[in-house]
Amino acid sequence: MKKFLSAAIFSLVGLLVLVQPGCTNAPSPPATNVNTAAPEATPNEAEIRKELLRIENDWPRIMKERDGQAVRRLDADDVHLLSWDGSLSTKEEDAKFIESGAITSDSFEMNDLQVKILDKDAAVVTGMIDIKGGKYKAPDRTIDVSGQYRFVDTFARRNNEWKLVASTSVKVLNPTAPTASPTPKASPVVAASPATKPSPSTKETPSTKATPIAKPSPARRPSPLKPAPTPVKTQTP
Repeated sequence: MKKFLSAAIFSLVGLLVLVQPGCTNAPSPPATNVNTAAPEATPNEAEIRKELLRIENDWPRIMKERDGQAVRRLDADDVHLLSWDGSLSTKEEDAKFIESGAITSDSFEMNDLQVKILDKDAAVVTGMIDIKGGKYKAPDRTIDVSGQYRFVDTFARRNNEWKLVASTSVKVLNPTAPTASPTPKASPVVAASPATKPSPSTKETPSTKATPIAKPSPARRPSPLKPAPTPVKTQTP
């Protein structure tokens, strides 16, 4: 009942305002505030890229110092973590794994980092992890995990903080194979087979080039062999 009465009073006040002189042509509220949110929709790409690269480049320190708290701050509560061996893990499992020190390495480097910004609250980072002297201490054995790993990390901004919501990685097989194949390039030695280049001797056939000599007709000069009989005629007297 009170709700109905308050609505009726509000309607009556509205009618009284409309009856007041000079209020019939009251200007409508300016619509300039409609686009005030537009600048916020434009992501500051430089700041986003700087922050996400800082997060990714901090992983070697996190691994070395076994900083599980950093993992808990970074991972979203519903993070989806897919490891290179196909196993899945949660946020807490990820943090405890880092704290356990199960993985050690001589060097752990982040390379080829690329940031793709989807909007002001979402981005994807791709890159390469290069592990040298990596060892994983399993309960029953020690596994060598050295090598290169390609990864894709998906980030979302939540409560003005960037959180890792999904991550996956794959191991690169034969990472040096593309550079170790210069043998096809060495095949030009066959193309440079000098045995075929001596064939210019055929191009150099002086017999054909000597044909210009035939134009001055020097071949007729050796024909003085024909005048040999003429001395015989001079001896007859």
